[in-house]
Amino acid sequence: MRFEKQQMVEVISSKLKNRPTVFISYQGLKANVFNEFRGNLTAIGAECHVVPNTLVKKAAEKLGMNDLASAPLTNDTAMVSGECDAVQMAKMIREFAKSKTQVKIKFGVLDGNLISASEVEALSDLPPREVLLAQLLGVLQAPGSQLVRVLNAKLASIVYVLDAYCKKKEQVA
Repeated sequence: MRFEKQQMVEVISSKLKNRPTVFISYQGLKANVFNEFRGNLTAIGAECHVVPNTLVKKAAEKLGMNDLASAPLTNDTAMVSGECDAVQMAKMIREFAKSKTQVKIKFGVLDGNLISASEVEALSDLPPREVLLAQLLGVLQAPGSQLVRVLNAKLASIVYVLDAYCKKKEQVA
């Protein structure tokens, strides 16, 4: 293999190993529309590169990703990856694919595992990372706050009984 192709395999494998990645088909898409999409991806910390299918397979073999190496890569392929929120990236790709009929999601790679196009779309349906973290925090805090309320209610009931007893004594006296 030529030196240039070896370098491309290295770049592809570095992007596959450390980042969420989605492979899309863009056949028939105009260059200016594709460049606008790339600019939108840059705003969230992602990038889009047109990659040869054979080099993607070689990079996958090099990383030991046998599922990706055996995945059917045909026609024009672009690789979208980045050090950003995978959900946000999937949402942007899905919106772009909805607006442009030439763009199809092929599949993705998340944490080294191959995910189907439908799983990428399901990923795009999730709320943003910050919302998920807030929901998780609420779930983690719920048992503690419920315990505090129960303990407080027991203490309050004792106080109510004592208060009622004191009022009764005052009425008698």
